[in-house]
Amino acid sequence: MNYKTGLVKDVKWVNEKDHICLLTVSGDFAGDAGQFYLLRAWEEEPFLSRPISIHDREDDLIRFLFQVKGRGTALLSQLKEGDPIRLLGPLGNGFPVKETYRNVAVIGGGIGTAPLYYLLKECKRKNVRADYYAGFKTEPYLWEQYEKVAESALIATESGAFGKKGFVTEILPQEKDYDAVYLCGPEIMMKNVAAVFSDSVPVYVSMEKRMACGIGACIGCTIKTVNGYQRVCKDGPVFLREDVIFDA
Repeated sequence: MNYKTGLVKDVKWVNEKDHICLLTVSGDFAGDAGQFYLLRAWEEEPFLSRPISIHDREDDLIRFLFQVKGRGTALLSQLKEGDPIRLLGPLGNGFPVKETYRNVAVIGGGIGTAPLYYLLKECKRKNVRADYYAGFKTEPYLWEQYEKVAESALIATESGAFGKKGFVTEILPQEKDYDAVYLCGPEIMMKNVAAVFSDSVPVYVSMEKRMACGIGACIGCTIKTVNGYQRVCKDGPVFLREDVIFDA
């Protein structure tokens, strides 16, 4: 698999306080919800490309919503329209939206909500009813955009500035039958949310670890599972909750 070059169409800050940036790239790029690309817009330094999940995809566009944390993501946020960028992907295993599913819950926390927009769109396209629950520290990212593609949408913030004050676990339904649950966010959040749902419900969790190669060769992004150590980039990033041994 080789890097493919795309052209930057737009880069904009959607939440400067939390350093959240939306990058849009022109080009024909494939991918399912939950998969990711390795992004690279420099030659030698930083040495590693940056793995970022697909936020949205159209016929000739792909979008990445990410948080600027270090040098690589800072360089991505400084790109201008028309700049070339190299992408390797799609990589990993995404969220399965099965034909038998009719009602699902999509739950995210912080920047973990980034891949869930494309997942909500996929559910809508397949006529799967998707309720969206999200938790943030202070304020959401692109909330109106998510509301438009979800059947229902509820939000919790630790600050109380938006929605219910508290954690996302406090806005989950006490009794509601879902065919599947999809999670992405901090590991402790996913562990706590997964515990809310019955063992009979498939719960898919998107795990995150620092990656190097992104294709499973270096074995640098392993997590503990009931099947031994597995690679987030190659065996995941989406796993069934009963397979993951949470450290948090």
